[in-house]
Amino acid sequence: MTFQAQADTPQLAALRREVREFVASERPTRSYEYLGGDDPEFSRKLGEKGWIGMCWPRAYGGSERSLLERYVIAEELLVARAPLGFHWIGDRQAGPLLLRYGTEEQKAAILPRIAAGTCRFCIGMSEADSGSDLASVRTKATAVSGGFVLTGAKLWTSGAHRSDFMIALCRTGPRGVSRHEGLSQFLIDLRAPGVECRQIENIARERDFNEVVFHDMFVPANCLVGGLGEGWKQVSDELALERSGPERFLSSFGLLLELLDVLKAQASPAAAREVGRLVAHLATVRHLSRSVAGLLQQGEVPALEAAIVKDIGTNLEQEMCEVVRTLAGVEPDPQAEGLAGSLAQVLWRAPSFTLRGGTREVLRGIIARGVGAR
Repeated sequence: MTFQAQADTPQLAALRREVREFVASERPTRSYEYLGGDDPEFSRKLGEKGWIGMCWPRAYGGSERSLLERYVIAEELLVARAPLGFHWIGDRQAGPLLLRYGTEEQKAAILPRIAAGTCRFCIGMSEADSGSDLASVRTKATAVSGGFVLTGAKLWTSGAHRSDFMIALCRTGPRGVSRHEGLSQFLIDLRAPGVECRQIENIARERDFNEVVFHDMFVPANCLVGGLGEGWKQVSDELALERSGPERFLSSFGLLLELLDVLKAQASPAAAREVGRLVAHLATVRHLSRSVAGLLQQGEVPALEAAIVKDIGTNLEQEMCEVVRTLAGVEPDPQAEGLAGSLAQVLWRAPSFTLRGGTREVLRGIIARGVGAR
């Protein structure tokens, strides 16, 4: 297990200033929705700047820049609560997965669209009765002449009703000796016949969740991503990308900034100590997260390190709500302006922090195995 991170170089510091100036000039809508909500036009402008798919080859619309440069841009946009939801999944994981395992046809057709900020992806993993136990997925892809027929459903699929594509994990063969055998991934056109998106309202009264149902949907053979039966390895690589980024500890960061504004005039020594503790914890998890970006840059698949980052970061995000409530002496009020209204928005979403991307129980099992305690 390796955690090493470096401070910003002068080049990274200059890039950070550029992002801040861009956000200040664009003045995007700020929100506590996951990834700041959706704004296709803002995503398109980021694509024009070369800030989506920026680590990819130029042949596929990328800029051939480093993962640490991408990290700096993502961090600044998340702190600004800019709307990133439209392009985020494609940029963070679907695109890198296709770049690594996709065919030349898939890469040429899809990656430039993601990099331009004009193509939206969703994640096709979770299912009913499966929770975070991905090996138990029941959606089947049965081989037929010219391709596969998909039957089953994915659940809690964020943004599917607005997405163009999904990368779905399906069972294509028996489990065999390992329950991880017989799984494959497919590039699914969500506009094609045989797929239905059923929206689900969440506790925040938003309808971003979906149940995506495959009604004997025909998928051409050229939509298979990677090797047949190689889905478990591929999805493990994908989860390392999903779990380790700054979005895993910055979802409620804006709440801390608002708290500091409130405490400026009335900070007690006890409040200062508690804020100091939070800042120290944030600095630590940020160090860990940046180090994972460095490992990914080296071509490694740091699944253990990513699980640690995700577990620590999302628990800290949830803790932020109670600390703000206690120190500021405010109660959440969805109708209020200022801190009380922000607290209500984050509290509505906080239960999802330790669910999306893998529950804390699953992550701690991965960590236990990784350190030899299980």
